[in-house]
Amino acid sequence: MTTAAPSAPATNRLGLTKQDYVGSKSTLCPGCGHDAITAQIIAAAWEMGLEGSKVTKLSGIGCSSKSPAYFLNQSWGFNSVHGRAAAIATGTALANKTLKNILVSGDGDSMSIGMGQLVHLIRRNVPVVYILEDNGVYGLTKGQFSATADVGSTLKHGDVNEIPPIDPCSLAIELGCGFVARSFSGNPKQLNAILKAAMAHTGCAIIDVISPCVTFNNHDSSTKSYKNAKDHDYPVHDLGFVQYNEVEEVEIRAGDAREVAFPDGSVVSFRAVKDDYDPTNKLAAMQAIHASKAKQEFLTGILYLDPQAPTIHHFCPTVDEPLATLPQARTQPGPEALERIMQGLM
Repeated sequence: MTTAAPSAPATNRLGLTKQDYVGSKSTLCPGCGHDAITAQIIAAAWEMGLEGSKVTKLSGIGCSSKSPAYFLNQSWGFNSVHGRAAAIATGTALANKTLKNILVSGDGDSMSIGMGQLVHLIRRNVPVVYILEDNGVYGLTKGQFSATADVGSTLKHGDVNEIPPIDPCSLAIELGCGFVARSFSGNPKQLNAILKAAMAHTGCAIIDVISPCVTFNNHDSSTKSYKNAKDHDYPVHDLGFVQYNEVEEVEIRAGDAREVAFPDGSVVSFRAVKDDYDPTNKLAAMQAIHASKAKQEFLTGILYLDPQAPTIHHFCPTVDEPLATLPQARTQPGPEALERIMQGLM
């Protein structure tokens, strides 16, 4: 009798296993939607072949901001104060343009105290994959409504929200973001494709992920509950992503698919599911979001995409090398340079 030898774990193009992209054990509540998002971040990073040492993980304060500890344990990390992760991401992008920035925040951290920081990150098109884990409540402070809670949504103890919500996706599109998407933590296939496309994007990518809070906001009368999100998820297309090093090897189907190419050669293929949706039409995207709200639906998918939008490195020209590696002669040019600047101001 013979037994087959156990097969070796699958590896990516860097020769790494998926386990190499895992972080610490999660301390979030069992069943939290944030952990489902973490699983897809790990899968997407592994499939993309990201090098951990070339990634920064950024966060603010909240349940969501604990997530970066749970993936890519070889990466750089910065856990900032409440609502200030966007400002830290801006500084990180300016200081070292060779790094891929992944920022995980929440609806409280981003849409309330951090709003003033976030809007400037978006309008400057800072290169960052900004993942907003959206559960409609403040989980760390026992479940009060957040700024994304829908009108009519209720808390476990019966309070009803009467204040109109802030929609992260329509806000991002209005501010000129070149990559805006919405997904649901219970839809791993769609979320995985969106994350991989966002990682290939060169500018700011805003991803609003509906992520039910199993402790405070997963009851039937909550619009951010798992059941409600599952019942009202309205995908506008079926997504396919082919990264740059596989484009020549993979045949992308023609027909009703629409393809958008990224500057690095990666391609996203959009296949219509229910509507003839054009993700490159900003006005149509805004109209679709408002129409879905009126129907009490969650419009999911890549809602708007402009891979060619100039980034902050265009508006504020930066050197190719990390600032920390520059010699003193380049960072402290001397009195002659100061004199030239002063003459130019006269």
